[in-house]
Amino acid sequence: MTDNNYAITAEDISKIYRIGIKDVVQDSFGKVLIDLVKSPVKNYKKYRSLYKFDDIGDKQNTDDDLEDVIWALRGVSFEVKEGEVIGIIGKNGAGKSTLLKILSKITDPTTGKVVFKGRISSLLEVGTGFHPELTGRENIYLNGTILGMSKKEVDQKVDQIIEFSGVEKFIDTPVKRYSSGMGVRLAFSVAAHLEPEILIIDEVLAVGDAQFQKKCLGKMDNVAKEGRTVIFVSHNMSAINQLCSRVLLLENGRITLDGPPEKVISHYLMDGKGTSSCWNLPLDEANNDDVCIDQVSILSPKNGMTTTLQYDEEFSIDISYKIGAEIEDLVIMCRISDTYGNTVFTSWDTDAKGKDLHIRRPGRYKSKCQIVGNILKPGTYLVSVAAFVSKRKIYDSHENILSLDIAPIGYPLNPERQGVIAPILDWDVSAQNE
Repeated sequence: MTDNNYAITAEDISKIYRIGIKDVVQDSFGKVLIDLVKSPVKNYKKYRSLYKFDDIGDKQNTDDDLEDVIWALRGVSFEVKEGEVIGIIGKNGAGKSTLLKILSKITDPTTGKVVFKGRISSLLEVGTGFHPELTGRENIYLNGTILGMSKKEVDQKVDQIIEFSGVEKFIDTPVKRYSSGMGVRLAFSVAAHLEPEILIIDEVLAVGDAQFQKKCLGKMDNVAKEGRTVIFVSHNMSAINQLCSRVLLLENGRITLDGPPEKVISHYLMDGKGTSSCWNLPLDEANNDDVCIDQVSILSPKNGMTTTLQYDEEFSIDISYKIGAEIEDLVIMCRISDTYGNTVFTSWDTDAKGKDLHIRRPGRYKSKCQIVGNILKPGTYLVSVAAFVSKRKIYDSHENILSLDIAPIGYPLNPERQGVIAPILDWDVSAQNE
């Protein structure tokens, strides 16, 4: 299976963890004594079970699960070519971080193996590999040594690392005094500049500010163009689409889709959305007493509830919710995004004219977002909603709960026109005689 052109070859990787099970409480003094006598053997078996999985047997290749076992990864196989930029996406708990820890050699797989070609640098958590008592400069040399580089090699890069990180003023200060943002700046800068053949990056860029995130994405793009291999995990679908030539979708510890970014991202964001024009909060999720959004629907004045609209057709997003306690400055937000994860626009119900929404008292409400025609290009879009008080608290949030299609029939503009939206605007054209 291995090949000289592959930087990483993963073969049938599985990772199993033992989870806690509540002990049985005995209901008699005699049974308690028996448990006490058996406890040394029982405790040994518990300890051994943390790293031995003999009781699983043939279940490794089935979907049957034991009560006290969780499969973080299950039969994962893939290959990454040298110079390829791979994105890994999936919901929380899908196994992304576990996979990266195995690829970074932080933890070993329970079964399977990974073959690498080249030096690996990874950035999985803020300050990973940093010693808090050492200064930023000393940690640069420490990380370089861990990566197998000589002092001379680090000397050649240290000035670039410090300049890129933007923490020059504090570079000779112990890292324990850094903020989380400063730590991630320096950690990313070290990982990106020490020129490993394989660079593995988790969703740590979310810690930095917007300007630094943009700077990091540019650096990663340059790293990819230099022919180095990059593994990138992120919930930022726009960044994944921009940087990666291929994307893996992880679901419940398995790779369920492997392909071009557009195809995989669209499948991931559209998963379970179907064609319903109305979303209702599942009964088992109604646990927010302050603000609870329980219904969202797409309505057309001509056709009522719908999921398909003409390009010039007006429609609305109706958001129904209940408030359990008086709240000041509450905002109900509606966001429309495309199937690549790009935000087309967001709108707040506090934009409503002539409405005093400073205080909302307990009761049921409906906020309706009116959307004019001639804005959205033909294609599929996703609807997200949220209830929050700006810069203070998010009360309720639901991502990508509905999808809507703008039909191409009768669309008057050139479909090759670039842009997320395509409004038909008024122009004035006149000849200017010399």
